[in-house]
Amino acid sequence: MMEANELLEKSKQYMWLPFTQMSDYEKDPLIIKSGEGVTVTDIHGNTYLDGYSSLWLNVHGHRKKELDEAIQTQLQSIAHSTLLGAANIPSILLAEKLVKLAPKGLTRVFYSDSGATAVEIAVKMAYQYWQNKGVQKKTKFVTVSNGYHGDTVGTMSVGSIELYHKVYSSLLFDALVIPFPSVYRHPSGDENIVLDESLEVLRSLFEESHEEIAGMVLEPMIQGAGGMNTMPPGYLKGVEALCKEFDVLLIVDEVATGFGRTGKMFAVEHEAIQPDLMTVAKGLTGGYLPVAATFATEEIYHAFYGEYEEMKTFFHGHSYTGNQLGCAVALANLEIFEKEQLVQQAAEKSVVLKQLLEDVKQLPHVGDVRQCGLMCGVEIVKDPFTKESFQPESRVAYRATLKMRELGLLTRPLGDVIVLMPPLATTKEQLAEMVEILKKGIYLATEELAEMATTD
Repeated sequence: MMEANELLEKSKQYMWLPFTQMSDYEKDPLIIKSGEGVTVTDIHGNTYLDGYSSLWLNVHGHRKKELDEAIQTQLQSIAHSTLLGAANIPSILLAEKLVKLAPKGLTRVFYSDSGATAVEIAVKMAYQYWQNKGVQKKTKFVTVSNGYHGDTVGTMSVGSIELYHKVYSSLLFDALVIPFPSVYRHPSGDENIVLDESLEVLRSLFEESHEEIAGMVLEPMIQGAGGMNTMPPGYLKGVEALCKEFDVLLIVDEVATGFGRTGKMFAVEHEAIQPDLMTVAKGLTGGYLPVAATFATEEIYHAFYGEYEEMKTFFHGHSYTGNQLGCAVALANLEIFEKEQLVQQAAEKSVVLKQLLEDVKQLPHVGDVRQCGLMCGVEIVKDPFTKESFQPESRVAYRATLKMRELGLLTRPLGDVIVLMPPLATTKEQLAEMVEILKKGIYLATEELAEMATTD
């Protein structure tokens, strides 16, 4: 086995990590060696609680016996064959299972290999759907500020996070952006006022431009990478009603929210939404292998159905689409959901987590704590009364996550927001330990900044 120091040097010499300024990594490197349950261990033997589910993926913990065995069993038959023009057994069985779990109007499953590609597919499907129907004018998309749907050119176009997307702006197609209904940042702080104002903005946009709008893309109930922003009750249902009224396809991105994260199998269930297109990934395989899916209604599917000469075919696909290993482990994952009643467990644990987070709200620099199920975001501010933020160069949330790492908890910041999104299998005792470290990390980082300001 290679020595730890040698591995560190090789990682610095050859690796380029995603969403990472490599000068940060070189100062505070981390290499994971193994995992067990909801903990991971680095090459030095330090063990950490996995407070962000290995980037919102892990469900049952690491090295789940049933998932390991599902992959090993599938390997005895075949690891991969193409899905282009030829199905395979695990992909068929998984598609059937997914359709039975999804909102009843979604009847078709198109596979891909990441959340971004699943959303890219949904956008292309929505666009071509109208073209195949002869409605040439419907070419535009509506999105919500701070929405995040991936890093391909198409998904960045329907996203709206300046930090991530600004540098690529000349590459992107223009989307119509409406404000996210943020209660915390609204002057009134009243969710009913925010709800009414936000839906009125969308109605006005649809009244003016619906003949040009192919679809609307949004994350249901809570935004992920945009800052763990929660919607006021009724907003999602209101969006659905307006999309139906103005004949706009509703594309719901469940990549982060799907598979129990919000206390429901899918977040759309909170308000009984029936989307036209829906995307899933992350928790689909329990955090084991890259499989994603785009659900479509039968109406959308049939707009692409015909003879080849009609040129209605959806010309899209990826090399590892519908991979047998991934589909096999996804099937095993969903079996565990049923056997262990995992969604119900997640809903119960979210109540416990909400109580634990009450103490976090009392910290002097915590402005807002946002939660939907086991998806949580803690916004750190300079002044909780005025909601003034720290200067960006202070990197307060990043500093806090480094303190948490020292204390045995891994997570990542989103600007000034710290994410806590534990695996669904996390025990109540482990949740309490995570929140305690979260509190300490925030306190230590903000106190350190205060001391630095005093000495300056």
